[in-house]
Amino acid sequence: MQRDMLLYIKNANIYTEQGWISNGSLLVENGKIEKIYEEKEFPNHLPETVEIIDAQFNNLIPGFIDGHIHGANGADVMDATETALDTMALVLPEEGTTSFLATTITQSPENIDRALTNVANYANKPGQAEIIGVHLEGPFIEKSKKGAQPLEYIKEPNLEQFQHWQELSGNVIKTITMAPEHDQDGAFISYLAQSGVNVSAGHTGANFAEINKAVTYGVRQLTHLCNAMSGIHHRDIGAVGAALQLDELRAELIADGIHVSLEMLQLIYDNMGSERLMLITDAMRAKCLQPGDYELGGQPVKVTNDRALLDDGTLAGSILKMYQGAQNMLHLSNVDMEAVIKMTAVNPAKQLRVYDRKGSIAVGKDADILLVDDALMLEMTMCRGVIAYRKGNR
Repeated sequence: MQRDMLLYIKNANIYTEQGWISNGSLLVENGKIEKIYEEKEFPNHLPETVEIIDAQFNNLIPGFIDGHIHGANGADVMDATETALDTMALVLPEEGTTSFLATTITQSPENIDRALTNVANYANKPGQAEIIGVHLEGPFIEKSKKGAQPLEYIKEPNLEQFQHWQELSGNVIKTITMAPEHDQDGAFISYLAQSGVNVSAGHTGANFAEINKAVTYGVRQLTHLCNAMSGIHHRDIGAVGAALQLDELRAELIADGIHVSLEMLQLIYDNMGSERLMLITDAMRAKCLQPGDYELGGQPVKVTNDRALLDDGTLAGSILKMYQGAQNMLHLSNVDMEAVIKMTAVNPAKQLRVYDRKGSIAVGKDADILLVDDALMLEMTMCRGVIAYRKGNR
């Protein structure tokens, strides 16, 4: 890994906010996208210090944004150490993730305190995925839909508690997962939405009418669609049906074929399209490691070759890598590269209100860029203008 202040990528198919540029080139300077050149356009002069990369007619696309990830490579956000966050930020570019929300889990207030304080004190480093905020998953959730969230720490919505946590975090809690049926008058949700927090209904037993009502208060997202929520029934289409029907909602999706079957992924995409879906991993610390015994939220987890399970068989997050989820979506009918880019970069950047600097390839934005082939195999990852990963070089 090296820091390049000036980098020029040529012979690339570049996906910009205006669409594809065939055989274009791109100049990166001081971590930002300085200039995008159309075919047959070239810089007048390049300094001798510039590194020139030949893309060999592969694709330049915006880096993936993972809005829901607990851990990777042996580390977890709840470890509450700088080393844990560094471990995650160092390994995630290998799967194309250039920025992410450090995601907490339902735990004791003291443990959540420590995790949020740790994020507040953390300094992002060159050549690593950037922590752009916190996803507070729980503890204000429905007990019957707890999934892998520890039951004993689940609480009713408490505004004073949230304000304390937001202050501890340095005001970087960007998303909160909560069960909206536990905020009947909408006061809690309304406060969060008005303060700029992305309110996501998740670990919820809410029916369609309750989700519809919560949308009027400010809910704008569903957490890991289909998982730990009310499903579609012919008498009540539930939270899943709300995602399909309500245009105000975007939805997270774990596209591993395990949390949501490939057939359901196709059904969801056919009904929602690429504009309202956001791919996430919801990964836990065992991602990138061998099968074995691990933990999540203080609970023992058994990890196999393709999944993580609590003792009772409940899915405990995932070991999915972002590029794998993107490839799974690309294999569906009527899904193309542009659709995948929206689901992995554009939509999460807009949802998290960082589209002014993330989520697309445009002059002036952070140079969070992936070089991929047509099958989304990763050749190179750049995080804020620094090459963080090259195929064949770890």
